[in-house]
Amino acid sequence: MLSTLEVVTVVVVGLMVGVEFSVAFVMNRILDALPEDSAQLAHSHGGRMLGAVMPFWYIGSVVLVALWAGAGWNDHGTGLVVTAGALLIGSVLMSVLLLVPINDRVKTWTPENRPADWKQQQNRWARYHYGRLTVIAGAFALLAVARG
Repeated sequence: MLSTLEVVTVVVVGLMVGVEFSVAFVMNRILDALPEDSAQLAHSHGGRMLGAVMPFWYIGSVVLVALWAGAGWNDHGTGLVVTAGALLIGSVLMSVLLLVPINDRVKTWTPENRPADWKQQQNRWARYHYGRLTVIAGAFALLAVARG
């Protein structure tokens, strides 16, 4: 049972890292290459779509890691799992405190109501996102090593 939980957790967190990597290094670059109104509308749509899904993925990942840590408390890799869990909790806090407030604004913007500094706000979100991506990638690496 623990082995299955470990594999599911590594896969779920790994997929989350992959999605966030794609947002950072693929999707944002594609969207930013669109004409200004289209780029802003696409960012707004992406904010609404991913903003509805990602909270469950982040919290679900924390829950899976907590279950793994609890079920395998006496295993050799538990320290790595607990550290990965702390990183994932940190990523949730980063999301709530830094990224979500910006995303909540971005997802309501249209070409008619966006603020003059909309690009600067999106760039700030992207910088925070790179930091969060680094944190969750670190968590994923720790989980992969703990599994091995």
